[in-house]
Amino acid sequence: MVDFDLYLITDRQQVQGGDLLAALREAFEGGVRAVQLRERDLNDRELYDLGRKVRLLTREYGAKLLINDRADIAAAVEADGVHLRQSGYSAREARRIMGVKTLIGVSTHSLEEASAARTEGADFVTFGPVFETPSKRSYGPPLGLARLGQTCRAVAIPLFAIGGIGEEEIAPVRQSGAFGIALISAILGAQDVRGAAERMVEKLCRTTLAESILRRERKQ
Repeated sequence: MVDFDLYLITDRQQVQGGDLLAALREAFEGGVRAVQLRERDLNDRELYDLGRKVRLLTREYGAKLLINDRADIAAAVEADGVHLRQSGYSAREARRIMGVKTLIGVSTHSLEEASAARTEGADFVTFGPVFETPSKRSYGPPLGLARLGQTCRAVAIPLFAIGGIGEEEIAPVRQSGAFGIALISAILGAQDVRGAAERMVEKLCRTTLAESILRRERKQ
């Protein structure tokens, strides 16, 4: 079950001081409850060792752990799930490896990819880049809020907006229909990781409340 609306993706190169585990602890202290371990330059052994340490940390805080693109390592470290790239295997294949209770996310960059991920059994997708961001330039120009909204309306699973998401972008992406946000630098690249996480969590809570009030008013 997707019971989080803030999805933190790791990149230890962006952590000030380089201590990813310490930064993650601060993020969890700030309210983050789902993390994708995405350290693609590590070899299998290094990724497994880091995954085990992050798994212990997530259990301490009751947070979910997904491993990027490696269902085998996700299963080995007893992660909650796996997050798949477009160039890897499908959600259906990942489900066969990890079982029906596994949480499966898929990175998507178009309505067609998001729809295909849903058909193949993904539990949620990330969609972007919505805004300009250096880490997503290889995927082309930003998709923008209009395409985000179109995809949210068409794909009946949780969709997380990704790419250039900061505090000011939370309200417009939620208004476009996004279930939540996925990000890296806005939290892990901050000087005060815990404070950045707290502000993001609080802003998401406020937008959720505002949406609930608006829905009630529309029904009256």
